Amino acid sequence: MRPVLDAARARRSVSKVTDAAPDDAELLELLAAAGRVADHAALRPWRVIALRGDARARLGAALAEASGLDASDPRGAAKLAAKPLRAPLLLAVVAVRTPGHSKVPEWEQDATAAGVAHLLSLLLDEAGWGVMWRTGPHTRHPAVATAHELGDHEALLGWLYVGGRPSGWRAERRRPSDATAQFSTLRSRD
Repeated sequence: MRPVLDAARARRSVSKVTDAAPDDAELLELLAAAGRVADHAALRPWRVIALRGDARARLGAALAEASGLDASDPRGAAKLAAKPLRAPLLLAVVAVRTPGHSKVPEWEQDATAAGVAHLLSLLLDEAGWGVMWRTGPHTRHPAVATAHELGDHEALLGWLYVGGRPSGWRAERRRPSDATAQFSTLRSRD
């Protein structure tokens, strides 16, 4: 059996979830495992912020502000402000950068944080939760950074929207991914 391979093959994004969500104890257990990603110099250049309840509405207000759209227009800012309410739990994934590190450039620190996000999404899926990683054009806007209380050397990578899987939900069956077009071998010079 190859359980990790099977879990990766079975993972599917779940765009509509129920109001159930993992508690902090379960999240901490999964984060402890997700934090085992490759991490050059063991910087732990990431953190995760849980947004529940009213914190999601505050994020929605920041997204609406970032858009510059009219807040009273139901097709504009109001629609954008409602997006964080699509799931009971949002996990904001933050890259925590150590600028000028002698061995680990910032892009590599961001890659580690993205690795944590992906592995966490896989672990949540395997634990039975519905998960979808979302970003958008306002992810790096100052109003959104302020809503998350980010520090000077932190950058938001996006949110994992987490909730219960709807009753009757089944992962759609997909053909196995053919990675042939994304794989090559660098030949030696003889």
